Amino acid sequence: MKSFLNVFIVLIILTGCSDSQAHKEESEEVQEDVLEDEEENVEGKEKNNNGEEEQEEEEKAVEESPAEPEYIMNRVWAFEPIDDASEEVVLLTFDDAPDKHGLEMAETLHELGAPAIFFVNGHFINTPEKKETLKEIHDLGFAIGNHTMTHASLQAISEEEQKSEIVDLNDQIEEIIGERPEFFRAPFGQNTELTEQIAKDEGMLLMNWTYGYDWEADYQDADALADIMVNTELLVPGANLLMHDREWTAEAIPDIVEGFKEKGYKLLDPKLIKIDE
Repeated sequence: MKSFLNVFIVLIILTGCSDSQAHKEESEEVQEDVLEDEEENVEGKEKNNNGEEEQEEEEKAVEESPAEPEYIMNRVWAFEPIDDASEEVVLLTFDDAPDKHGLEMAETLHELGAPAIFFVNGHFINTPEKKETLKEIHDLGFAIGNHTMTHASLQAISEEEQKSEIVDLNDQIEEIIGERPEFFRAPFGQNTELTEQIAKDEGMLLMNWTYGYDWEADYQDADALADIMVNTELLVPGANLLMHDREWTAEAIPDIVEGFKEKGYKLLDPKLIKIDE
């Protein structure tokens, strides 16, 4: 009887040890499963992060890639579609920037979703404050054009001075915004063979304009200017519109933009203009 009890006790002890070992092994297996799940979660998060980063890089590359040109300038300074782009467009341009109202005008245009070119004079960016103003206009997404250093009549100065008026301004603009202008407009629309060649060598599209009115006494009023800009008989598809950094022009911008939209015209984005000929 005593021997039987001893055997029974041994069996109980062995069973307890076996259960303990089983629990230990089971616990270790659970811990291994948890570690594997954690590793898989980390790997999954890394893959997701990598995928998101790749997607962001792809989207950024698309945003930074240049748009395919859709319009070409004709011999009378207006714009024609290259393929099947809409003919009903007008280009907004503003000379003599940034004088007193350039940044205000850019902010208004930006709020209205209206693209434009700001043609810059060197004497308007000759202080740190004015340099910052130009940078702000560019940062709002607007194209910056060259309108010469001093607004001189290029036909009345020497060839050396003509080159300085254009190239020196390009250098200065590049220092401020990080890129050289792609558009050139001579003061008074007065070019020479040399300035035409300089513009070409600098990779700029030389342009004059279709019409403009804001320097005329009758249109130095916001309402009168908005009315003539939108309703003039000179308006044609692809028109290249000349305006200036002036108080009445700044006030007229909302009505001008809305007026063209009501007539079915879109505002031409300078990014869609073919530069090289």
